[in-house]
Amino acid sequence: MSDILEKILAIKKQEIQTAKAAKSYATLLDEARENSRPRDFAAAIRDKITAGRSAVIAEIKQASPSKGRLRGPVSETDTQSLAFSPGEIAETYAQHGAACLSVLTDRQFFMGSPEYLQEARSACALPVLRKDFMLDDYQIAETRAMNADCILLIVSAFLLEHRTAPAEALSQMQKMETLAHSLNMSVLVEVHDFAELELALQLATPLIGINNRNLHTFSTSLQTTLELLDKIPSDKIVVTESGIHTPDDVALMRGHHVNAFLVGEAFMRAKDPGIELERLFF
Repeated sequence: MSDILEKILAIKKQEIQTAKAAKSYATLLDEARENSRPRDFAAAIRDKITAGRSAVIAEIKQASPSKGRLRGPVSETDTQSLAFSPGEIAETYAQHGAACLSVLTDRQFFMGSPEYLQEARSACALPVLRKDFMLDDYQIAETRAMNADCILLIVSAFLLEHRTAPAEALSQMQKMETLAHSLNMSVLVEVHDFAELELALQLATPLIGINNRNLHTFSTSLQTTLELLDKIPSDKIVVTESGIHTPDDVALMRGHHVNAFLVGEAFMRAKDPGIELERLFF
């Protein structure tokens, strides 16, 4: 497989420049600060874990580069595909025990949209992660302006941007994390190997996401989470991401004291995503 992440980041940089030309960073930052205070994403996860339950970040997405379309009609006459209604999906997630939501806003590769995030957040009381590929401070302000509660920092994206300069990648992530925190948003930092984890642990956020899907090849293995666990301090919250499809997968993770999960595909392929969430976790 060709390097999907590199293709995504190339498009993302073009999108950022287009957005900056349409609206200044200062204007966007004003809009971000005018929004009501964000919902506490990290606290919602902690509360579930403290109660002895799985903390599920339930994802809303139409498609992915590796799996294609997961949900939604493929044509105007298509009546067989599962309906894609972000608000209704958010409601059923909330009713069936989700701790938080994750909503894809990348258009080209995931068929996402900021409007989907806003619709989902308005439909329930859960905090919402904007799932996208962050590279620039502009996107942090943009995230709060669209009323999201948490940002995602993908370490491999910053390393790819800075190639042979991991210190510069770390500096950029720290700068973006500081801005997110100044806007009262939580930060989920995502890794998939030890080198990335070493950088992630230098950030302030307690939320360490371990992506079992390699973003360069999109292959998946739950061993990715298990192999990194003993390197993570006890004051951090591990969120295992991707590859959770069965109750046995959940039991494997919980047996290793991993109690926070980000799950999308397994839910998106179900008739009722919320009922599937409850079946899988509770």
